[in-house]
Amino acid sequence: MDVSGTRSNRRTLEPARLRSRLAAIDPRVRADSDAIRVVRAPGRVNLIGEHTDYNDGYVMPAAIGLEIRIAYVPTDDRRVELTLDQTGESAAFGLDAIGPPTGRWIDYVAGTARSLAEAGAPLRGFRGLLTSTLPRGSGLSSSAALELAAAWALGGDEPPALDGMTLARRCQNAENTYVGVQCGLMDQFASSLGVAGAGLFLDCRSLEWHPVALPLAELALVVCHSGSRRRLDDSAYNQRRAECERAVEAIAVHEPAVRSLRDVDAAMLARHIADLDPVAARRARHIVDENARVLAAEAALAAGDFAEVGRLFAASHDSLRDLYQVSSPELDALVAIARETPGVVAARLTGAGFGGCTVNLVHRDATEAFRRAIERDYPARTGLRPTVYEVDPVDGAGVVGERRVAMGS
Repeated sequence: MDVSGTRSNRRTLEPARLRSRLAAIDPRVRADSDAIRVVRAPGRVNLIGEHTDYNDGYVMPAAIGLEIRIAYVPTDDRRVELTLDQTGESAAFGLDAIGPPTGRWIDYVAGTARSLAEAGAPLRGFRGLLTSTLPRGSGLSSSAALELAAAWALGGDEPPALDGMTLARRCQNAENTYVGVQCGLMDQFASSLGVAGAGLFLDCRSLEWHPVALPLAELALVVCHSGSRRRLDDSAYNQRRAECERAVEAIAVHEPAVRSLRDVDAAMLARHIADLDPVAARRARHIVDENARVLAAEAALAAGDFAEVGRLFAASHDSLRDLYQVSSPELDALVAIARETPGVVAARLTGAGFGGCTVNLVHRDATEAFRRAIERDYPARTGLRPTVYEVDPVDGAGVVGERRVAMGS
């Protein structure tokens, strides 16, 4: 999804600027109007646990301060009109007559409205302006951020009538059933329930979750954008999910209790690997091992064992490259430079893959050297210009300027 994100800067997100811009493009709105509200929803970076969410597995994302904001005025005409700040492109739809998807960014808003309505949530129309600091094609979940921001705007003057986890699930439902991407819950969960300063551990089957303390006094969370837009189209993403389901079907012939790859451990997979076709076997090996890595990473972070965290990140990246086959030469180059740079504790691709970003844990006194190494060596290896972001974990979606109240699990 492309909502024309830009490099993060405070000016882009300032509520006063958004109010003024909304008034400039819509003569029905006054810039000083008390009716203008601004909501935000963050993107996310996944620390570890890639492609495990739609396999009922474990994930460890964090909401980050690259985000989408919508400045809007609630209306009573049951109509949503939204304009992109960076491009001026506009789109609209009626809440009582949501048609089929159009293939444009507005589908994420319309799908969210339809999904919330199906859950019985009260909705209001609005006229709004959308801005984004999420880089284009980054794999940092601009789609989930748009869905969550839209969900908050659709509440009008009130917060959503659903708790944070239910809201995330309705947004996931919108992407699955309306947009047509069979994503798991991780992205919407992180954007909805992010906790400032912490990672998030989520069991995607039970939906139990808790914050994960991160050693942010010692380590910086650094995201490197490859400059190569994510090339994993919807069909390729859905294909990976189908390959995992094919593995489950083959194993379940012998193990009837198996409902997803979450139910398969390394020993069980070894017993039945010959029953799987080669592609399904590779996908299953990644998922089974990745689930174990998430649990091990949480333990290593709690113990302050940075060497083990680095080993787990490296194993995750290599598995995504070799077994799940969703890496790219650009992502591999970023990870290779990180592994060569002193002070970098851990590095791996993050998100669905095929372009986008890497996530890195870097000793704070080494962040500038790491940035210089990426900006110097990566263009020489790929011909592309990277962007390096030092990000902080932030709270989940809500109204800008209002104290966030926990929305529950």
